[in-house]
Amino acid sequence: MTTIARRHALAFALSAGALLAFGCTRTADDKKAGPDPSGSGSGAAAPKGGALTVKGSDTMVILGQKWAEVYMKTNPGTSIQVTGGGSGTGIAALINGSTDLCNASRPMSDKELAQVKEKRGVDAVETKVALDALAIYVSDKSKIDAIDLETLGKVYLGQITNWKDLGGDDHKITVYGRENNSGTYGYFKEHILKNKDFAPEVQTLSGTSAVVNAVKGDEFGIGYGGIAYASGIRLLKVKKTPTDAAIEPKLETATDGSYPISRFLFIYTAGAPSGAAKAYLDWIVSDVGQKVVSDVGYFPLPKK
Repeated sequence: MTTIARRHALAFALSAGALLAFGCTRTADDKKAGPDPSGSGSGAAAPKGGALTVKGSDTMVILGQKWAEVYMKTNPGTSIQVTGGGSGTGIAALINGSTDLCNASRPMSDKELAQVKEKRGVDAVETKVALDALAIYVSDKSKIDAIDLETLGKVYLGQITNWKDLGGDDHKITVYGRENNSGTYGYFKEHILKNKDFAPEVQTLSGTSAVVNAVKGDEFGIGYGGIAYASGIRLLKVKKTPTDAAIEPKLETATDGSYPISRFLFIYTAGAPSGAAKAYLDWIVSDVGQKVVSDVGYFPLPKK
């Protein structure tokens, strides 16, 4: 097993332990400037007693669980409950006031920002908390090494259906994706499909781990998701255009932007965070919190 694989396996094991340790539950699965790492900004009321709820992105749930676990060990007066369900679920909870923090693997839309303002009376505040290279998953047995964005889009639009058209075997491609409440679904639709609809043949699954497991057991499958979940599968190199170089998803290429589908991961609050929420977010973007990002398998924020 490679170092990366061991790291991902450890991340999964730790997140599973976190579920038991502090009640985090995992469901099936630069609109506004956020607070800077120094923690400036105040406005959103902090929960009493240091209790925080965090809802949203399935892509981020293993990261959110690990952050909470590590933070609570050194801050025993704070209780943090983390649940997944998708970025859309977390954003809806932020709008209706049923979560303190919202994990999101995509930026909030203008409509969602307006809804927060209308329902909560304050602006939604965005904090970038990590970097992800959106990974394209294939089986270890796949003969394909790289794919360009245009061709990837054609696969998910149903315009390419056989691996032989990609240089592989003469066999139908089994296409796996996420449900429409997923921020990763939204990011993929916007950036890969140019907001066109996914083909009806795409098998939608409720979480990133479900996509990974499906591809792992399907020699002719393809899927997409956060890089931290990539264990027991292979990641395709990605070309921005058919004539560009194929870029491997890794820290250096995500940080310098050469990997064409790298993205930030976000936490949103209703109003500028204060109290326990502010302290937690300041810790997340600190060197200690960013080390957790690396340990889980995502990439820390670029140094300014």
